[in-house]
Amino acid sequence: MLKHFNEEIDVLKNSLLKMASLVDEQVERAIKALETGDVELCKGMKAKDLEIDQYDNLIQSQGENILALFQPVAVDLRFLISALMINNQLERCGDIAVNIAQRVKKLGDQHPLVLESQIIEMGKRAKEMLKNAIDSFIHNNTILANEVRKNDEDVDALNKQIFKFLLAKMKADPALIEPCAHLIVLTRHIERLADHSTNIAENLGFFVDAKIVTHQWKLSKERKDE
Repeated sequence: MLKHFNEEIDVLKNSLLKMASLVDEQVERAIKALETGDVELCKGMKAKDLEIDQYDNLIQSQGENILALFQPVAVDLRFLISALMINNQLERCGDIAVNIAQRVKKLGDQHPLVLESQIIEMGKRAKEMLKNAIDSFIHNNTILANEVRKNDEDVDALNKQIFKFLLAKMKADPALIEPCAHLIVLTRHIERLADHSTNIAENLGFFVDAKIVTHQWKLSKERKDE
């Protein structure tokens, strides 16, 4: 029975790692397209996202089967809960990568504005957060997971800074309203990418330390600011 359970857990882990690799590749392509303005990089991303969705369904099914067959407890149950929650976060990151690619295509010849806005820096930081969040899960590295949570503040600060910059651009030149609007939507997608990466890191903390740390970082900061 124990051998069968461990085998099923290994299958689930393998599925989750394959999904994480696909999502990481999608985000890498989307941010690279934003950085270079090369819309060719955006081709095929929707098709790849369907593969991610298939993994999402597979992992949910595998998790449900493990719950039904083995009724795990303690650390095994925490792993299963964490894996299913991380699966959900990864699926959303895959969607966001497609959304970023679609906005890049709409920006056309506005690459100088993209460069000036610092949104590329924001995208790179969010991409690195996702990579580190995935690595923290693979290696059960809570130190790396905590770094991901801390870096979310940097992305939030950039988001506010870029919004102010784009708002000033729109006020100064009405011709820039449309491209700036696309960039504002882009910052929203990137900010959400960072949030999902933070959630993955928090789920790892729940698995390893048996502590619910979701929102803890932001809540503690708000208490200090009161």
